Amino acid sequence: MMYETKGLDMPFWEKYTLTVNEAILYFHIGEKKMKEILDDYPDADFILRSGKRTMIKRKRFEQFIDRQVAI
Repeated sequence: MMYETKGLDMPFWEKYTLTVNEAILYFHIGEKKMKEILDDYPDADFILRSGKRTMIKRKRFEQFIDRQVAI
């Protein structure tokens, strides 16, 4: 069964998970830095993997960023 997604887009701040590209835009982090973070913290609680797709749990990543002095 295919699901229709047209018209179901929602703002980043309302989403539970973000794609890596959405997270880059939302958090104003460069692509290279985001890849570094994902590589350095492969088991972090803000990462959700579905097959080859990596998703970022927005609120948990916000908490991770809040605890950092620099990224």
